Amino acid sequence: MSRTRALTLIVLSLLGIFAAYHYNRSTMATTPKLIPTSALAKNGAIVVGSGLAGLSAASQLIAANIPVRLLERNAKPGGNSIKASSGINGAPTPFQPGPPDTEFYADTVKSTGHAMSTAREHREKLIGTLTNSSASAVTWLTTTHGIDLSKVAQLGGHSRARTHRGAGGTPPGFAIVSTLLKSLKASPLFELKTSCTVNRLLLSGASITGVEYTCSSPEAESTTSELHGPVIVTTGGFAGDDTGLLATHRPDLANFPSTNDPAPGSTHLLTSVGAQLLDMSSVQVHPTGFVDPATPLSPLKFLAAEVLRGEGGILLHDGERFFNELDTREKVTAAILKNDPVEEKPKQWDVLLVLDEGVYEAAKSHIDFYIFKGLVRKTTIGDLGDKALATISEYADVVAGKHEDKLGRTAFADWELLEPKADSIVYVGRVTPVVHFTMGGVVISEKAEVLDAQGVPIEGVWAAGEVTGGVHGGNRLGGSSLLECVVFGRNAGERVVEYIKNEGK
Repeated sequence: MSRTRALTLIVLSLLGIFAAYHYNRSTMATTPKLIPTSALAKNGAIVVGSGLAGLSAASQLIAANIPVRLLERNAKPGGNSIKASSGINGAPTPFQPGPPDTEFYADTVKSTGHAMSTAREHREKLIGTLTNSSASAVTWLTTTHGIDLSKVAQLGGHSRARTHRGAGGTPPGFAIVSTLLKSLKASPLFELKTSCTVNRLLLSGASITGVEYTCSSPEAESTTSELHGPVIVTTGGFAGDDTGLLATHRPDLANFPSTNDPAPGSTHLLTSVGAQLLDMSSVQVHPTGFVDPATPLSPLKFLAAEVLRGEGGILLHDGERFFNELDTREKVTAAILKNDPVEEKPKQWDVLLVLDEGVYEAAKSHIDFYIFKGLVRKTTIGDLGDKALATISEYADVVAGKHEDKLGRTAFADWELLEPKADSIVYVGRVTPVVHFTMGGVVISEKAEVLDAQGVPIEGVWAAGEVTGGVHGGNRLGGSSLLECVVFGRNAGERVVEYIKNEGK
């Protein structure tokens, strides 16, 4: 054998050893192995989180005959979506009054505020997807699933009435979530596991191949298992993580009450496999959480639905209106925070939400529930202090068209008390700003793909809902949370259907 040939064989052998070493090293570090194509079709997909985003994704998968394993860390499904009370945005829809609504995109861009100065092109794609898909989202819920969304209200920051809810007494979040959940449970392809927390995503090479999760039970020891398949993460935000992510990104909100039960955030599941974060300091402090007279210092508050202001309700501080109640949540909250809090732990302000009989009739199911809970009381204007009658009389004149509102409000919906007196009936509840929603989260594409630092989709994983960032920027419009869940949840489901079918070719 020539010397040259011998050297060539030695080099090739070394290269083979080097390649084998790196292959074995990467395989050991990223178990389990990639799922065989046949297993993808058989096992189906994994959805993490049972709020509306997760249920929307699961519905798309089941409709395509793809099996779904849904993991929920709480004992009951539904997440925060099931508590949503104002409705879901959609435009244009046949339920909206007046000419076709073409302003939803512009209203949403305006609402994001200063956030549009960064990643503008990316945000525009997400907002365009959200708003352009909103009419079909409402149609999917009403036509495909038979949910009543025929009543429409104009909420803060909207130039038109486009927030849909049912005409009956069932809150929209519960109506939507319970309907989708019932439909899913009827399918033999659907499996729901509650009290199960995902610990990590399983990675093989550059692909997500499943999850490791732990299920707890009061009757038995916790068990840790794995599921294999493409993953859709819809685990919600971190507004209840007051000692973790919320404390890290918004320490100034310490001691604020919240509408969220205490729970850790979950973005780490995705950042641990390369996902990026956006808008983590953008936390929505909703202007109106009820202060329960029975437990006024409880840090957990019940939301005073924005639809109450949308249907004509007003806010009073020291007996006077102080801001346009239909401006964005961010701005209404800022106006309240200009005053000193009356309590420090939790931080609370003394603001009254005042509704007349017209508003009561328009939102009767909501208000009756609040009365039942002791959060709203039926009283008279004379009970609200010396300034209230003059303030409400001035507002009544604005509603009657006698002059423009000095605070800039132009929509009054169902307010009908035009000649208020001291003994006129009103419905009143004390409210205060509350931590409500987190706009920040992992970066996704308009197709709900989770993006890495180079803007490249991470294979095998998608995300939707409050766990993601970039859709709302600095402020979320009321009614766009449920919409985001439906639009991007369905997008995620559709992409996974394609992923599984393409793997089978």
